[in-house]
Amino acid sequence: MASHKEVEIKFCVDDLRHLARRLRAAGFRQITPPTQEMNTLYDLPGQPLRRRGELLRLRRYGKEWLLTHKAKGTAGRHKAREEHETKISDGKKMDTILRALGFEPMFRYEKFRAEWDDGKGHVVVDETPIGNFGEIEGPSRWIDATARRLGIGRNDYITQNYAGLFQQWKQRTGSPAREMTFKAVRQRRSRTRKSR
Repeated sequence: MASHKEVEIKFCVDDLRHLARRLRAAGFRQITPPTQEMNTLYDLPGQPLRRRGELLRLRRYGKEWLLTHKAKGTAGRHKAREEHETKISDGKKMDTILRALGFEPMFRYEKFRAEWDDGKGHVVVDETPIGNFGEIEGPSRWIDATARRLGIGRNDYITQNYAGLFQQWKQRTGSPAREMTFKAVRQRRSRTRKSR
């Protein structure tokens, strides 16, 4: 099981091709192409994990499954939190185990993620149903230096998770979608158009 302190920021991406050019110019190489990723967050009745600021996630990235626990983080300029993660051979069985232990799926979010690396840290580019985002993960100084090289100012830093970004998007758009999946967001958009 991998355990480390995750330090990261998110940022909005307006132009995916422009960002890819800047990443290459900054010495990054793409280590995975955009790959479908489905995430399910679990909690116990009453949502004690969420109330403590913790997260239990089962992720399918391409054909791989990962189970992750994130401790309560601190959000200053960067978001920092302890993370424990392990590969799972059978995600459907893991879901069954979690449910048998009393955990319930609380939120699902989907994206297509491409990973980039420069040997010192990690940048990911996420195409999501609510827009495109990047994440810069690594040592704090390296995050700030990388952001500058990519043309990202400190005012552009986002320290919220995808559940929080989805709630903000729902408030802004009035969408009744309950999960951040392409299907749910697309269905809700088409229903809203028909009702006008």
